[in-house]
Amino acid sequence: MSDPADLSRPPGGGGPTADTWTLEFDILDPAGEGRREALCTLGNGRFATRGAAPESRADDVHRPGTYAAGVYNRLRDEIAGRVVENESMVNLPNWLDLRFGVGDGWTDLSAVRVLEHRWALDLRRGVLNRKLRFVDAAGRTTAVRQRRLVCMAQPQLAGLHTVVTAEDWSGTLRVASGIDGAVTNSGVARYAGLAGDHLDVVTTAEPAPRTLLLMARTNQSEVRIAEAARTRVRATGAPDPEPRLVRDGERISHEFEVAVRAGEAVSVEKVVALQTSRDPAISEPALAATEQVAAVPGFDDLLTRHELAWHQLWRRFRVQLDDLSGAARRTTDELLRTVRLSVFHVLQTVSPHNVDLDAGIPARGLHGEAYRGHVFWDELFVLPLLTLRLPGLARALLRYRTRRLDAARRAAREAGYPGAMYPWQSGSDGREETQRVHLNPRSGRWLPDTSHLQRHVGLAVAYDIWQYHQATGDVEFLADHGAETLLEIARFFAGVTTYDPSRDRFRIRGVMGPDEYSTRYPGAAEPGIDDNAYTNVMTVWLLLRAQEVLDVLPPTRRAELVERLGLRPEELLHWRDISRRMYVPIAPDGIISQFEGYRDLPELDWDGYRRRYGDIQRLDRILEAEGRSVDDYQASKQADVLMLFYLLSADELRELLGRLGYALPPEAIPRTIEYYLARTAHGSTLSALVHAWVLARANRAQALEHFERAVVSDVADIQGGTTAEGVHLGAMAGSVDLLQRCFAGLETRRDALWFNPHWPIALGRLEFTVEYRGRPITVGVIGREVTVSAGSGAGAPVRVGCGEQVCELRPGETARFMAVGVPLAGPPVETEPAAR
Repeated sequence: MSDPADLSRPPGGGGPTADTWTLEFDILDPAGEGRREALCTLGNGRFATRGAAPESRADDVHRPGTYAAGVYNRLRDEIAGRVVENESMVNLPNWLDLRFGVGDGWTDLSAVRVLEHRWALDLRRGVLNRKLRFVDAAGRTTAVRQRRLVCMAQPQLAGLHTVVTAEDWSGTLRVASGIDGAVTNSGVARYAGLAGDHLDVVTTAEPAPRTLLLMARTNQSEVRIAEAARTRVRATGAPDPEPRLVRDGERISHEFEVAVRAGEAVSVEKVVALQTSRDPAISEPALAATEQVAAVPGFDDLLTRHELAWHQLWRRFRVQLDDLSGAARRTTDELLRTVRLSVFHVLQTVSPHNVDLDAGIPARGLHGEAYRGHVFWDELFVLPLLTLRLPGLARALLRYRTRRLDAARRAAREAGYPGAMYPWQSGSDGREETQRVHLNPRSGRWLPDTSHLQRHVGLAVAYDIWQYHQATGDVEFLADHGAETLLEIARFFAGVTTYDPSRDRFRIRGVMGPDEYSTRYPGAAEPGIDDNAYTNVMTVWLLLRAQEVLDVLPPTRRAELVERLGLRPEELLHWRDISRRMYVPIAPDGIISQFEGYRDLPELDWDGYRRRYGDIQRLDRILEAEGRSVDDYQASKQADVLMLFYLLSADELRELLGRLGYALPPEAIPRTIEYYLARTAHGSTLSALVHAWVLARANRAQALEHFERAVVSDVADIQGGTTAEGVHLGAMAGSVDLLQRCFAGLETRRDALWFNPHWPIALGRLEFTVEYRGRPITVGVIGREVTVSAGSGAGAPVRVGCGEQVCELRPGETARFMAVGVPLAGPPVETEPAAR
């Protein structure tokens, strides 16, 4: 395994230190500023603010942005002769706005000599620290220290604390603290030229001394946003200066002037409240924001509460790597910090504060404007991390989908199908938000976008619902929300299935699989491919789970649901028939074909394209710019068939295929993995994640290479600039999930926690905490050995197993197993303290 430290070091120097809780940047790097801003985003699930410098404005280098969960707006454009409508997560007024200067002007870092500029993201406390020293044109040296937080304890609040020190000069320090409403969605270069003006500033005011208020409204969805900011300026041995109110178009600010002497420091404390009309338990956003900011004693008080909230979260999401030999300390520390960074950014986007919100999981977090803040299937990779730590949050995020069941039903009816058809991209109300055209930056051409044919997103929704139930035993959620959604998705997939009498098999035609490259057959007039293996097999899985869901429901609720949905016995028999006769394209050599006809396509000269282009992650764009199409080759952007091995165990997949009359001999699995590994461009960060998973048992060295690539995908910006537009939340969460479910082999099934550990001894001891059926569980893994400890306290025992060994673990007890299913020594349960 190569050293993750090398990959996680930001380009241009200034890489992370050995501290496993701190990510540092210590060099001015305009080309990498957007990436740093995304990685230094602070949030609390309700809203997040990118790590832009407070004095910066949107330009080619800086991309300030604040985004609130679920706040969207629609705008129209004319592209290539057609009118298109896009819904986007809205960039909200910039509350960070803070400038300083000596004398008459404002400091411009591009016009001074910077002596030191360091950013340090404190993951443990959720604080972004900045240290800046510079010499201006007059030879004056000034030092600036800043601390920033978006409060995890009180999710409406944020704060910025700045200390400016006049090191070797005396004079007047000017400070301007404001709220800037003149913001647009301009954070993605590909969207340049498209409409991005989502906000109308309604009013600006000074509701109290040293307090500003800006009210804005989205111009289509009519969401009202209020931001209130209170600024206090304090200088050594002098009364607090009075501010001067300045209105400048859609920006409002307070300006302060302070006389300072050499060596003296001036502190600027800014506390902000952000409220929207979507927030629960408020009368009106402006009133709520003003009251919130007035009630905060000060930045340090806010920080104390914020740190406690993060301490409690990290207790639930504890991950530890211990290098037992000392030989791999640097590698272990770098990996641990990057894993913690991934957990941190997941919690910036979704946290306990989302429980009361109607918002999904944006694929790029609340960290930028890529994908317009839409919700894809990435929750498939995020929810396993949350369900075993914050099950209430996982349930709330699933409610985003179940609330949009009627929208999915309407979409299915409009397409001529029964049941519920979930959209590939979702936003505010659950309609299909996938763009109809997309830009190829390499050729400059706008091209048709057919990715809405990725109907498999509905399979992911159903899978998430079932896995949540398996992990939590939450029958109430299943009865009230989950079962109806899962059954309606099953009805849709049974509806799109057609019978082929020539094969005596059922088939699914005209879809796209997870691959995303293969959109149509060569020369075909209509998009879509037939019998995507992933879609067909997971449809069989779903139809079997549908019957199981009905069996799990309480009798009264089952009868009500069957009546309301009009589920007739003959329909359920039809589902059972499909589950026994679905067609799956399997080649004579036993390799599962990605879709019908995939193996008939010509091979691509992979080595030749790598020599010519180097990075071929976006092979589709390369070929289109050459006047060719990726559809014409056996080429995949990311894992497709291999997703079956990611979601299903080998035994489960073998059982499903056996039910259909197909064999899956043991040698077919590594053969299938190797076949697609050689034909995948890894154009998605999720691809490395899935390949690490499927290779973990068969090829440890390759698995670790892909794991390394997945875990550092945003820190190292492996896609060459995409991190600046927002982190890849699925890859971040999925990388941590790899530790718990792949390398520790954790599963939740048959009302028990099961383990099949396979963690490299060279990387030391892996330890993490989960919650199962209300009981905190600490898991330690090294090699093929696993230790499972139950937290103390009242409560029922939980069942844990490994191989053939199963035991009941009572509070305060510890069980140790080897992966072969034999306990290390003596009985599998040893009475020991469980918590450290």
